[in-house]
Amino acid sequence: MRYAVLSSTLRSIGSVSRKRIIQKWSAITLLLILAPILAAIGACIALIDGAPVLYRSRRVGFGGREFYMFKFRTMAVNGDALLSEHLKLDHAAAEEWRAIRKLRNDPRVTRIGRFLRKTSLDEIPQLINIARGEMSFVGPRPLPPAEIAKYGEDFPAFCSVVPGLTGLWQVSGRSDTSYEQRVALDMQYVRSRSMLLDWKILVLTVPVVMLCRGSV
Repeated sequence: MRYAVLSSTLRSIGSVSRKRIIQKWSAITLLLILAPILAAIGACIALIDGAPVLYRSRRVGFGGREFYMFKFRTMAVNGDALLSEHLKLDHAAAEEWRAIRKLRNDPRVTRIGRFLRKTSLDEIPQLINIARGEMSFVGPRPLPPAEIAKYGEDFPAFCSVVPGLTGLWQVSGRSDTSYEQRVALDMQYVRSRSMLLDWKILVLTVPVVMLCRGSV
């Protein structure tokens, strides 16, 4: 019995290792292929909005370890100050922020940032995180440390899975969902994850991105 359990555990570890190696090299390959597009987007941001081109956001990943998630910068450098002032003056916006931690009319978003967010092009640099083993192509949303409390007793289960570039939340309405629905979708993925579900999410992500559904 012990041998069977050990054998099963080793197979599981081996499967995870193979998956991460495949994803790492797939991400590196995509970064090389998309290099001209990445360079063009970076140049546009630098010319129109100035430096920095990339934005690093602290997130919680597998095992509860923190990492910096990369995105193209879509907000003003003094975004925190702009948000704070906006929420003080606009009570409806403050309520919206408390409910879903997002704003449909976010004063921090730059001109080019609005386009990048609408088309999800701002997410491409997360391929760097996948290449580094910090993220996966499919998984729960990378979680900001400030939002850990919202997951409550589900947080340990959330940490048992590598966060993803796309996931159930992204193909189920994105910003059109409430925060509670986001948490529920993340936990649904954690409890029912499989290769088949991953492929289904990847396929569904294509029309969501192409049609700009639920993007803010």
